Amino acid sequence: MRKKSVSHNNAMKKVRFALSLFAAYWAVLLLMSGVHTGLLVLMDRLQCVEAVQTAVAMAYWGIVAAGIAWFAVGRIRNTYEIPMKQLAEATSKVAAGDFSVYIPTLHTADKLDYLDIMIMDFNKMVEELGSIETLKTDFVSNVSHEMKTPIAIMKNYAELLQADRIEDGQRKEYAESIEDAATRLSDLIGNILKLNKLENQRIMPEAEDYNICGQLCECILQFEDAWEKKEIELEAEMEDVAMVRADASLMELVWNNLLSNAVKFTESGGSINVIQTSDENYIRVSVSDTGCGMSQESMRHIFDKFYQGDTSHSKEGNGLGLALVKRVLELMDGDIQIASEEGKGSTFTVTLPVAGMYEKQEVYIHG
Repeated sequence: MRKKSVSHNNAMKKVRFALSLFAAYWAVLLLMSGVHTGLLVLMDRLQCVEAVQTAVAMAYWGIVAAGIAWFAVGRIRNTYEIPMKQLAEATSKVAAGDFSVYIPTLHTADKLDYLDIMIMDFNKMVEELGSIETLKTDFVSNVSHEMKTPIAIMKNYAELLQADRIEDGQRKEYAESIEDAATRLSDLIGNILKLNKLENQRIMPEAEDYNICGQLCECILQFEDAWEKKEIELEAEMEDVAMVRADASLMELVWNNLLSNAVKFTESGGSINVIQTSDENYIRVSVSDTGCGMSQESMRHIFDKFYQGDTSHSKEGNGLGLALVKRVLELMDGDIQIASEEGKGSTFTVTLPVAGMYEKQEVYIHG
């Protein structure tokens, strides 16, 4: 979905040296000028020689200049040097990999200026970098774990195949297990590559107008053997034609993942319903099953990478399918919602804009 930019408070101070400060400087100079005139008058009445008057005037203005310079340097130091040094030190720590850095703002929330805003943005950036680093670490850990399992299976069964005496039935069983593990590993690597390309926008969607109903029918038929093997009753209700503007190849990933999950989590003798509806602006496709359902905790994390709420089916997937679905729909300006109840099944509802929706919006705006 398109992100909205957030602007900072327009009431923040635009300058760090207020006009009142310059007014104070001006008032002090005027006062010092008055004192200077008073000194000259006093020394004239005391009939001081001209050299003494000149020396006193020079000393006086030297003291005034030194005082103003000292005050200005202090203001500049407190206003710029110290905050910028803190920011430089914090930046060095972040560059070295320390994401626990935090810089306090110089003013309270009602008196923020642009340097405070810059510090707040820096803190937010460091926090997000820390989150990304944590996700990266978790991702590597999860990938390593997911790869280790099928590799161990292949290794174990390969060792069993080397036994001197082995029946043909066992040999076939071991070979099938190796093939299943290799397929799982291949699917894992393929999904990781696809997700990485989508997240880094190395796969640019090629949007086109096409009939989503025809695509849904084709995807459903691909799982015919799977649902018949489990004696699942599958019903589909959809229009003859419903045109969307999206990347057909990427949307096929969405339907295949949703249908695969529905078949996987529906017990033998259960049912799956695929319902497509549309209105003037949106097309909605819901995939419902009578499977095990999900808890509220699982629903909160269902689109996280490698998350598998029902570990009993973990050997049938790698927890990347729904993460792929979510990312594809974001690129298509679509959305997905979940309704689920433990023991009663789940419903995934995909919403996509109809073909020509953006063109109609432009007409309304320019008209």
